[in-house]
Amino acid sequence: MILEVLMSQSVTIKSNKYGINLILDADMSFADLIKAVVEKFKASANFFKNAKLAISFEGRHLSDEEQQQIIAAIEENTTIEILCIVESGTEQEAIMKEQVEAFNEAVQKQCENVATVSVPEQFYRGTLRSGQVITSESSVTIIGDVNPGAKIIAQGNIVILGALKGNVHAGCTGDRSCFVFALDMQPIQIQIGDLIAKSPDEPQPKHRVRRKEKPVQEQAQIAIAKDGYIYIEPITKNILNSI
Repeated sequence: MILEVLMSQSVTIKSNKYGINLILDADMSFADLIKAVVEKFKASANFFKNAKLAISFEGRHLSDEEQQQIIAAIEENTTIEILCIVESGTEQEAIMKEQVEAFNEAVQKQCENVATVSVPEQFYRGTLRSGQVITSESSVTIIGDVNPGAKIIAQGNIVILGALKGNVHAGCTGDRSCFVFALDMQPIQIQIGDLIAKSPDEPQPKHRVRRKEKPVQEQAQIAIAKDGYIYIEPITKNILNSI
């Protein structure tokens, strides 16, 4: 009983309309922390039933792998779907709101696009690791991260509900009207149609990427082809309406 009480006190959930902030014990072993997180969310199962939320962490330094393990434990033991990770801070709720709205806008746009083609859109859930390749004869949505060394090739659009850190090729048959969407846009290489762009630390590409602004914190962004360039811009309703 004492152990259960201590575990429940080691994890605090602060929620808002768009996401949850997990305040975690800094000293507990990670294995016990995972158990405490699961226990806490099971106790709050009815409150978060079928919710799609952003998440942030506070009180303890976590590696990327540890963050993913916590998210996996939450999703495996509840009906919650974690859309993205947000850095904690004073503008946290506003950032979560942007990310969740961007998710909803992207899904809606994808549904509209699928309605115009005969080949069903493909969905993949999970992290793509180095060496993994996904190809699609239509649009594809990845619910997870695309790590360096992984690659996605699609005849249609590519939507990544996670971090893009690998290579993507949208409109692989030459269609420059396709786009690439990611909640965290850090690609090694993007290709849209016949236009290719690489990250700044890579060799000079055939075509350049132009960013209208560099975000202070991670935010949803979209890559589109225009006037011979690939532009990466923060996601807005105006951008979605223009593609």
